This record gives sequence, structure tokens and C-alpha cells, in this order.
Amino acid sequence: MFTVETPAAVPSEPIWRLSVAQYHAMIQSGILTDDDPVELLEGWLVVKMPKNPRHRAATRIIRGALENLLPDGWYVDTQEPITTTDSEPEPDVVIVRGDTRQYLDRHPGPEDIALVLEVSDATLQSDRSSKYRTYARANISIYWIVNLVESQIEVYTAPSGPIDQPNYGQRKDYTLSDVIPVMLEGTEIGQLPLHELLP
Repeated sequence: MFTVETPAAVPSEPIWRLSVAQYHAMIQSGILTDDDPVELLEGWLVVKMPKNPRHRAATRIIRGALENLLPDGWYVDTQEPITTTDSEPEPDVVIVRGDTRQYLDRHPGPEDIALVLEVSDATLQSDRSSKYRTYARANISIYWIVNLVESQIEVYTAPSGPIDQPNYGQRKDYTLSDVIPVMLEGTEIGQLPLHELLP
């Protein structure tokens, strides 16, 4: 008998969602390791996309540019976890309050974060949907999508917080000829020319 293998379908019946505590327990017990390419978004384990060279370059360029602007009391992190009520994403770049030694027993949370940023190519759809909802629900005040597909940076502000359909109330797009302001708790700390940020 000849059979054709087909990929597993997304189940139509209810499937189990994880809490952040359950996700942490899976990591602590070794069920999930650093080698597992997953992150927790809205209670679901989601596979992280591999990074291409342009994505890696944009992440590094932007990290360096932001580090040059930050005052004392803040630092830039890249591709490390942050913890919200129902998620533990690993944003490409994040500006965090304090010093990394303050976070030895927990990951930074929304109250510690001034800016979260995703570099988007193959991930553009998820960065505009599940990541967008995750950051808006967590009340992260500024979310940048560095859109490599359309050569622009989308800046989202005025998060709704935890409602049924979390969103950001404002969006402003910056193109290659623009200069983007970098805000820290409502104060502009500098400006970055976009043509210098996008590889």
C-alpha cells in the first residue's frame, strides 16, 4: 500500500496553553534548553525564525547606535528574554532600566523597559500581529518594527494595555530620508538617521 506523508495540521480542537511559570519550569527542568528555538507568546510556544545576515547586521548596527545615545542608568540588550504576564519574547533589541546585574534572578519586565524593537524580514507578519499584541498588552510604551522588507521603521506608541484586542493607538513610519527621534520616558535623548541604521 502506498501512502503519502503530509505535514501535521494545526489542530482544530483546543490545545494547551502555558503560563509563564510553566514555561520557566520547563526551562529549569531541562525540558527546554538554549538550543530550542522557541519563545513564549500569548501562552503559546512559538518557533523563532533563523536570522539571515542582513537581520544580524541591522540588529548590531541599531544596538550600537542606541548605546551611543543612552544616559547612565540604562542599557541595551539584544535577543534576550523579557517577561510579561503571558509571554516571554526575546526581542531583537531592548532598552532596559538599570544595570544587567539587577536582573540576576529575573528577566526585565514591562516596568523596566523604555523601548522594544524587532528587526523584520521573514518575521514581518508575526511582528505586526503576535509580537505587536504582546507588547501592547504589556503596556510597553514604544515598539519599533525595523521593516527590512519596505526599508522603513514603524514606531508604535500609546499602548492599550491588557484588553481583549490589545493595540497601539499611534503609528508613525520613518523612511530612509528621515531622522528618527529616540525617546526615553517621554524625553528625546537623540536622533538617528535611518539611512545609517538599515543595511
